[in-house]
Amino acid sequence: MTGQAITPPAGVTIKGAMRPGYETILTGEALSLLADIHRRFDARRKALMAMRLERQKRLDSGAETLGFRADTAAIRAGEWTVPAAPADLADRRVEITGPVDRKMIINALNCGAKCFMADFEDASTPSWTNMMDGQVNLRDAVHKKIDYTDPDSGKSYALNKDHAVLIVRARGLHLDEAHIEIDGAPMSGGFADFALYLLHNHAQLKKNGTGPYFYLPKLETMEEAQLWSLVIRHCETVLGLPAGTVRVTILIETITATFELDEILYVLRENITALNAGRWDYIFSYIKRQKTNPAAILPDRGQVTMTVPFMAEYAKRLIAVCHRRGAHAMGGMSAFIPVKGDDAANEAAIAKVKADKTREASIGHDGAWVAHPALVPVAMEAFDAVMSGPNQLSKIPDVTEDAAALLTAPEGTVTHAGVLGNADVAIRYIASWLQGRGAAPIHNLMEDAATAEISRAQLWQWRTHGAKTAEGRVVDAAYVKEVIGEAAKAIRAEIGDNAWGEGRFGEAEDILTSLALDDAFEEFLTLPAYEKIRE
Repeated sequence: MTGQAITPPAGVTIKGAMRPGYETILTGEALSLLADIHRRFDARRKALMAMRLERQKRLDSGAETLGFRADTAAIRAGEWTVPAAPADLADRRVEITGPVDRKMIINALNCGAKCFMADFEDASTPSWTNMMDGQVNLRDAVHKKIDYTDPDSGKSYALNKDHAVLIVRARGLHLDEAHIEIDGAPMSGGFADFALYLLHNHAQLKKNGTGPYFYLPKLETMEEAQLWSLVIRHCETVLGLPAGTVRVTILIETITATFELDEILYVLRENITALNAGRWDYIFSYIKRQKTNPAAILPDRGQVTMTVPFMAEYAKRLIAVCHRRGAHAMGGMSAFIPVKGDDAANEAAIAKVKADKTREASIGHDGAWVAHPALVPVAMEAFDAVMSGPNQLSKIPDVTEDAAALLTAPEGTVTHAGVLGNADVAIRYIASWLQGRGAAPIHNLMEDAATAEISRAQLWQWRTHGAKTAEGRVVDAAYVKEVIGEAAKAIRAEIGDNAWGEGRFGEAEDILTSLALDDAFEEFLTLPAYEKIRE
């Protein structure tokens, strides 16, 4: 089915199919706003992405080392704070996250969490239909018109009167929206996500007693935060909104951003309420930005927990900086999910989630994430036991500007099981992503693009530096290829030839092999994989 035809403004081309309802999102006003944003800010976005690559070259060559900036020392030393959070964001002790499909939005908003982060990014494959359906779904949720009937079970879902506060995560600055072209160039995916949601929902959100709240991912520097600040302020002005109407939480999920926490808060100080410790992408970024440094080799993914020194320092610093500035410090995601049909495994998973959330609450986080509705009460209990008020802004850990504490790799081992596990998870996840599902339960863990990035990055890192497994094997190209083949063979035997072919697992194996064995390190696996998405 196709939706109503639209007449885009001059210079704007819609390359995706216009399905029913899309014309209510891609209105003339909306497309004019997208074109305006693109023409004002996209050149700067592209320049900042080029600066990332130039910096990587300097890091690779040793011409630059990671650390705190001398040119922004005055910002870090200054006495300033960010605005207080809106009333409905004062207590964020448990947030649930997930993709923007209709059933997920209803269930997440109804599950008892304080907030729901509806994710256009790592938990969603950025197909045209996923992105546009997501905008329709969120608009319907904001306007209290969302419902869903499962075509298989016939079960109906509707939004409760009282539900979680909605926060929307836009795509990162590195991702394009290839289906919207402005003057012959693709639109920024993140700018499109942000502007479409803001335009269509700000008025109703105000009527509902809430506001346009966003998570912004993958930032690396204060300059990138400054670009978002300019885009936000411009949109507020165009839409006649008071400055500070938009409120954002920045995911600190890159090693570079950890050295610029104060700076990021400072340049976004009209609109920011919190920083979030995005642990999985952080580990990926740690590997990527130090990829030529043999001292930065990490052990098996399962050994890199939040209690290892460099991860614990990252969380501690984030809490200290946020609370000094009056911002909330959000914890991260435990990947464990409930296990059906195995009571012992289920109890173990729940115990791990509770321990993780108890740790986060105890060190000073104001809230944290879960990936499944059944885990909301588990996380809530952990925070309730530690946090008597709505947050812990008064708790400010002692930190110093110790770059080594943030950069020193933990002790641990590389094992054959770790190599094989990375290959297995990456193949399964990439196949899921190619099929249009960006959040995938794999081996009782909720995997998204960030955890798949760790898997392929570790294979690349171990191969590049010739790491040796605990069993005595050198991780070279032949070994990596052999293990990827072993993982693929096991998956195929498990699911059968038909599911292997229809599920695009062979393509996933090829993508992983290329990423793990190429001499160059691809910035994001989603960039080459985006070319293979089918509508």
